[in-house]
Amino acid sequence: MTIEQDREVKQRGVMQYVTTLCVRYVERFMPDPYLFAVVLTLIVVGLCALLVKGATPQGMLKAWYGGVWGAQNIFTFAFQMVLILVTGYMLAEAPILKRAIIRIASKPKNQVQGALLCFGVSAVFSLLNWGLGLVAGALVARQVAKRRAGAHFGYLIAAAFMGFIVWTQGLSSSIALANTDTDSPINVIHKMTGTNVPLKLTIFQPYSWVSAIVVLLLLAIAIWRVEPKESLEPDPAVFEEEVAPATGDSDQPDRRRTFAEWLEDLWILNVLVFVAGITYFWLSGFVLHISSMIMLLTVTSALLHRTPIRFIHAFSGAAKVSGPLLLQYPLYGGIIGLLGYLPEPSGKALQTVLAEALVTGANQYTLPFLTFIGSVIISLFVPSGGGHWAVQGPVAVDSALALGQRSPAYLGLISMSVAVGEGVANMIQPFWLLPLLAIAKLNVRQVMGFTIIAFLIGLVVSSAAVLIAPQVL
Repeated sequence: MTIEQDREVKQRGVMQYVTTLCVRYVERFMPDPYLFAVVLTLIVVGLCALLVKGATPQGMLKAWYGGVWGAQNIFTFAFQMVLILVTGYMLAEAPILKRAIIRIASKPKNQVQGALLCFGVSAVFSLLNWGLGLVAGALVARQVAKRRAGAHFGYLIAAAFMGFIVWTQGLSSSIALANTDTDSPINVIHKMTGTNVPLKLTIFQPYSWVSAIVVLLLLAIAIWRVEPKESLEPDPAVFEEEVAPATGDSDQPDRRRTFAEWLEDLWILNVLVFVAGITYFWLSGFVLHISSMIMLLTVTSALLHRTPIRFIHAFSGAAKVSGPLLLQYPLYGGIIGLLGYLPEPSGKALQTVLAEALVTGANQYTLPFLTFIGSVIISLFVPSGGGHWAVQGPVAVDSALALGQRSPAYLGLISMSVAVGEGVANMIQPFWLLPLLAIAKLNVRQVMGFTIIAFLIGLVVSSAAVLIAPQVL
């Protein structure tokens, strides 16, 4: 960057200058997300060797294997997370929603308006379902870039990803949902206290929804202020791979349909699937957890795609964006295995050492804040809300119990401190950015420089929220 360019950036404001620096250094030092996960694995191995009593290379290798393919493997939870993403993508690609996306993408009159639209769509849908929110903003960004020559595609995708920061405070928050489900393997609070925590004591608490609103407002201002002056044109292949709905036999009216093709176009089958799913949801008492969320997204997608063959084609297109996650989930499963590695019963696993160190000296007013900071750090190693809660949750809940705090409201606050920390850390952890990069055909260095600003804003606002919350519970 020349002196003249540097001066021009400063004139556009401090936020623009900081963002430009972030973009510059991310482009220089951020590796591919797969290599990022490999480096994190090596760091955890080093920490195990230093901090875990009795750690051996053979023992660490077995712990790593156990986290990936062993009895405590991550496959079930990983598959649930991938299905939420895929079903959310399918829903966004349903004809009625896709037409709406195309229509609203034509409204912005400039790049900033386009970025704010991507951000707003992502934020609203992330509060409803994180899989839908994660991809909906990117699909809007794709349509905005298609209509605005000279736009910076990385900036648009980054704005879409910023909306994802509030997913842990929405209806699909995996930690909040797990708190309500007695059968959930990650309902840490129930396992330790026998208590379930309803959503009204987590995501519907003022400390959650007020902080989410404040974060979104500040991020909207930030997106406006950090608009890049240079352009980044999307790869033409981005638009070639847009999911096209199957048209059945309408393209070949003179050819007689086979029985198999007739079945593929039999819309009543999708209606029956939808009715069956909604009926079960009603009979279950409208219980909302990870599995029921996947079921609702699946049956709704089936209904909106109308025929079985359209639904099948949509699923095939959606599955493409999950490939990078399928590659990296085993690596993070291995990291979870290493964090739980306990070679000697009298010792402590690395996850316990780290979590206890982060809450040392806490009282009932500072424990949520220290738990939040610990969550931000641990999320770099375990970027999955539920998997992360399984690592940090036992220590966080045990610390609360040791302070005499057993109320569902306080334990709900502790769980949300972990959840919100994970949402904030996502802005600098590239794992959940992978589906957007797959949709946009960009690399992480073209996007993540912008999202560092979102991390800083989320860190400040959420810290204030979890410091104030214990005073008013």
